[in-house]
Amino acid sequence: MDTIGDMLTIIRNGYMTKKENVFVPHSKLKEEIAKKLERLGFVDKVGVEKKDKLKIIKIKLKYENGDPVVTHIKRVSTPGLRVYRPKSSIKPVLGGMGVSLISTSKGIMTDRESVRLGVGGEVICEVW
Repeated sequence: MDTIGDMLTIIRNGYMTKKENVFVPHSKLKEEIAKKLERLGFVDKVGVEKKDKLKIIKIKLKYENGDPVVTHIKRVSTPGLRVYRPKSSIKPVLGGMGVSLISTSKGIMTDRESVRLGVGGEVICEVW
């Protein structure tokens, strides 16, 4: 089961149906990915709530002039096919217009951050 892929699908479907908020079951990795998306400006606000003794991540989606900020969000590395990139083969997404999120030994980073710090890792997703 691909829980990160499920989270990205929930976000993608939320944007397609113009929802204000989406809710995702909590894990530390999903929370870190969501907070990175918030810092990058792809979602408006991320918070952790407790419902019925379970933690969930509440993600407030971001729109500009009624249009979703995220036009594309794609899972790259899946449980059946992990995609790892060394620092030398990390390429910009859409010529720098998009972002890759990479899981490194130093945490979740964007493609630019990982190249600047000289670390590679598992490519989680691409967003633009």
